Amino acid sequence: MKIVKKIEEVKSYIKAWKTEGDTVGFVLTMGYLHEGHQSLINRAAENDRIVVSIFVNPMQFGPKEDLASYPRDLDRDSKLCEENGVDLIFYPEPEEMYAPDFCSYVDMSVLTEELCGQSRPVHFRGVCTVVSKLFNIVTPDRAYFGEKDAQQLAIIRRMVRDLNFNVEIIGCPIIREKDGLAKSSRNTYLSKEERKAALVLSRSIEHGKKILQQGERNAAVLIDAMKDYIATEPLARIDYLKAVDAFSMQPVDELKGATLVAMAVFIGKTRLIDNFVFENNI
Repeated sequence: MKIVKKIEEVKSYIKAWKTEGDTVGFVLTMGYLHEGHQSLINRAAENDRIVVSIFVNPMQFGPKEDLASYPRDLDRDSKLCEENGVDLIFYPEPEEMYAPDFCSYVDMSVLTEELCGQSRPVHFRGVCTVVSKLFNIVTPDRAYFGEKDAQQLAIIRRMVRDLNFNVEIIGCPIIREKDGLAKSSRNTYLSKEERKAALVLSRSIEHGKKILQQGERNAAVLIDAMKDYIATEPLARIDYLKAVDAFSMQPVDELKGATLVAMAVFIGKTRLIDNFVFENNI
């Protein structure tokens, strides 16, 4: 396995592989890898070669967000990658990705204006820009993203369609701890008490699913019930909890077709996200 910091080195490896007819699977990460990332890497094994990028992208962090404190551990990450068959880690410095006079951005409307886009207004411009750059550098055949970041996945799928990127986007299921908490690098911020409190996210999802199983289809009724459930946890503060169309990310009044029920909740100072998709084909 190679660890590469320079764009031209990555391109050189990719060119050699593709000359041999190899397919390339790509997993884009910000590092501090966990079982969720591992599941993406394992899915990418359907390709001849696997590339993992590790880049804490400054462009997608707001001025008061956790860029400086975001967990980093290249030794730990590289060990996980090597054990799971990764061929190359792309580990660039910000200066390699963004020239001092960088001024070109990939922006999107509609899908980016709801959910995380409301509370993190610069976030998705940073995501779309860096993902576009990484796709151009690695030129993968397939790229793998977790469904925990459901809005991000929908945005990347739309961007690929709208801008004609020649890459197949594959969504992979949420990986959870045994007690239900969705895997996240930010879980490391949680104290023991906060870790226990964080279970209110996944438990509110189970509560919401039970309400839907009973036949409820009114979005407001569902969301209010889930908010009431989260409110029972003193350490939890809701950023958002909404039902939106799973493809357009626009709010819905009734759960019809594929509906994404998504939330961002602060547990203490740590912002966690979780979601589920309800398919109503009646």
